[in-house]
Amino acid sequence: MKNLFYIFTLTLLISCGKENIKDNEDSEEFPGGATTYTSIFSGSFEQPSTNMNAAEIARHAAGDAGFERIFVTSPAPVNQGVGPIFNHVSCVSCHPKNGKSVQPTSGLDLKGLLFRVSIPRADESQGPMPVPGLGGQFQQRAILGTTSEGSAQISFSETTHTFSDGTPYALRKPTYTLTSTTATIPANMMVSPRIAQQVIGLGLLEAISETDIIAQQDINDVNGDGISGKANRVFNPANNLFELGRFGWKANNASLLEQTAGAIHQDIGITSYIFPQESASGQVQDDGLTDDPEIDSQSLVNLAFYVQSLAVPKRRFFNDANTNNGKKIFFNIGCNNCHTQKYITGNSSPFTFLNNQTIYPYTDMLLHDMGNDLADGRPDFLANGNEWRTPPLWGIGLSELVNGHTSLLHDGRARNILEAIMWHGGEAESQKNKVSKLSKKDREDLVKFVSSL
Repeated sequence: MKNLFYIFTLTLLISCGKENIKDNEDSEEFPGGATTYTSIFSGSFEQPSTNMNAAEIARHAAGDAGFERIFVTSPAPVNQGVGPIFNHVSCVSCHPKNGKSVQPTSGLDLKGLLFRVSIPRADESQGPMPVPGLGGQFQQRAILGTTSEGSAQISFSETTHTFSDGTPYALRKPTYTLTSTTATIPANMMVSPRIAQQVIGLGLLEAISETDIIAQQDINDVNGDGISGKANRVFNPANNLFELGRFGWKANNASLLEQTAGAIHQDIGITSYIFPQESASGQVQDDGLTDDPEIDSQSLVNLAFYVQSLAVPKRRFFNDANTNNGKKIFFNIGCNNCHTQKYITGNSSPFTFLNNQTIYPYTDMLLHDMGNDLADGRPDFLANGNEWRTPPLWGIGLSELVNGHTSLLHDGRARNILEAIMWHGGEAESQKNKVSKLSKKDREDLVKFVSSL
């Protein structure tokens, strides 16, 4: 279906010019500005930005092929290089239809859930210190003849709670245990479970000016609103610079090129010019070979461009009265103090279709203390063990249509939007308490608004 779409789009661009929704750029109904994709169906997360030219559409298609590429064990005529230890064999294994992964219910199939691991103290780049024998990410799979790093077990405990109007709700907490590990687990090892996120609109987030993000910091809560967001500063191995962190659950990646290279390196075991050593380097699974990069630089850049150029779907229920009431509640409660509604992207992106776009991602891109209940206890550059980056909300209401589930939060523990809200703590404790006092009708309207994004 996507190949037919690319052919149709190329033909349309050549014969009729670009799709033009410029008149609607200032409307929140089109959250990605002129990049917004306007049809809503199960493939809505897989569409290219609608304001690209023919050459950009072709490049997007090349990156798309890489995103769906299934890597195999070397030697092989194509797609070789997986492992020797890994989590999955393709990008879409973790990001089905470019959406969120579902929260796994068993350690036998972790879906798109992975575990970052480290020991206290920073490494030479001021980032998390890898665990001797396990590295920085736990890999539960291995190629034939190689032993994986171990396996995982998942169990759940459920607690019941009550809204002020007497309506009950439940929260489900997962517990993770790493077992049968090939290396001895240090007593001070820190483990951070992280579920794969949707990848729409990332190029637009990358195009927001650093000035606009930094301006929202209030590390010492000078204004006294209880919100003290801060930016992460991370080392970017793609250019050997310390830069503003934008991507990942703890804003621990500075650019989409770095994040893409890091993901295929740690998740699939594919080396590149950015990460030339195997993820198993120095471990018992290390094969000792010094191979050429397993993905060439152009393929890597195309892969990064694919996620940079994915469109955001348009809003639903835009003029609905209940949705509009939910929006008023969202702002009156103060959810927008972290979920910043609107930006105008800068003009310095090398991809002009991302520049000067009025967008509505509902994120401040900053780190916030979300309380002890959601804490992973693991620092990541400037992020401490209680802090997480505010995730963008655009597309959140389409997860069930696209991926068949509504799993949310950093490890997918929340089974729907309302549960995700009620897991909030720390800086968002006040907002959670206000939601708990809403009437049933207002809670439903709030959820309908968030679902419309």
